[in-house]
Amino acid sequence: MKIAVVGTGYVGLVTGTCFAETGNEVICIDVNEQKVDSLNKGIVPIYEPELENLFARNTKQGRLKFTTSLADGIQGAKVIFLALPTPPGEDGSADLQYVLGVAQQLGKLLQSYTVVVNKSTVPVGTADKVRNTISANGGKEFDVVSNPEFLREGVAVEDFMKPERVVVGTRSEKARAIMEELYEPFVRQGNPVIFMDERSAEVTKYAANAFLATKISFMNEIANLCEKVGADVDNIRKGIGTDSRIGKRFLFAGAGYGGSCFPKDVNALFHTAKEYEYNFRILDAVMAVNEWQREKFFQTIISYYKGNIKGKTIALWGLAFKPNTDDIREAPALYIIDKLIEQGAKIRAYDPEAMPNAKRIYTDKIYFAENEYDALTGADSLAILTEWNVFRSPDFSKITSLLKEKVIFDGRNLYHTGAMKEHGFTYFSIGRETVKS
Repeated sequence: MKIAVVGTGYVGLVTGTCFAETGNEVICIDVNEQKVDSLNKGIVPIYEPELENLFARNTKQGRLKFTTSLADGIQGAKVIFLALPTPPGEDGSADLQYVLGVAQQLGKLLQSYTVVVNKSTVPVGTADKVRNTISANGGKEFDVVSNPEFLREGVAVEDFMKPERVVVGTRSEKARAIMEELYEPFVRQGNPVIFMDERSAEVTKYAANAFLATKISFMNEIANLCEKVGADVDNIRKGIGTDSRIGKRFLFAGAGYGGSCFPKDVNALFHTAKEYEYNFRILDAVMAVNEWQREKFFQTIISYYKGNIKGKTIALWGLAFKPNTDDIREAPALYIIDKLIEQGAKIRAYDPEAMPNAKRIYTDKIYFAENEYDALTGADSLAILTEWNVFRSPDFSKITSLLKEKVIFDGRNLYHTGAMKEHGFTYFSIGRETVKS
């Protein structure tokens, strides 16, 4: 099947590459000439495990191509995926200018029956808007489908190739048959392709991310209570996570969630509720708790230094919002860095993948270390904001020799408090006892 993917961001590139891997002819389209040129030279602009291998194989075999021309890219395509940015506005609503802009062009370009698929995370009613925009600009034979992505950064290729479920919003039998054919290779083990109406599919994506964000914020609230009553949030996580009704995932307390999805999608769903005059009380609390977790972590550092960190040097491990990605969007680390710099602290940061992206923001405002131990050299203390595996089993004697004080602020609960006592550290974590040397 010939497929066009409009947009070569995170979702578009993974989508196009994975569809090419199952034998489809895929053309990805982007207005950024420099980006398209790099892609045509074999340069993958994002870090995602296994993506580079699949990208190289499919470009070499001619199944995956790139162009800046929408007209050329969609020529002969049976399915066109819209994987375009939907950035949040100041009020939290999703900006649809890119999606509707392309829809307007498609209305003038479509020559024969085509399935136009919203792959971006878009507010309820977007399929109707895309349909109306294409029709208003001359489009006749087409269907608009909502097919939200459920890709987790760091395991996105695996999620796409072996999805737990595929959600397809369409009321067209013709479009349904095409989407079933397209996804058949990915669900051979029996995982479902769930068909529903377009609006339900649109809400499903927001509901999934909002629910997961709610689990994280709930555990952070439990962690905060644990610190008050002398309980251990890790024990509680194990105690409730073994209940099949709750599940083990997204129960780790920390310095708050980040990334391109959770903050944006929770905000967008909350805004949609407001548009329809519904007060989504739980989401209001979820957002407030997440903001507080970041501030609380910062306040822990400030409190240790008795309100004055001017001139202090803080080593920071982790810039990405989660491990196995270079994505720093809404990362708690950025919030902490900004607050520390504002109070006069110096930062020595290290992240295995995200430093190039962070350098675009901070340039020479912070020191970017060559490795995790270089970040510690001459630092007063260590703050951990991303749970990369490389940080899980460090050389604590080396940490001791490099830090001015044996102090660790752990926003991801990487280490056992008992081990920290044995090593003689002052150790602050989330929802557990504070260890004092």
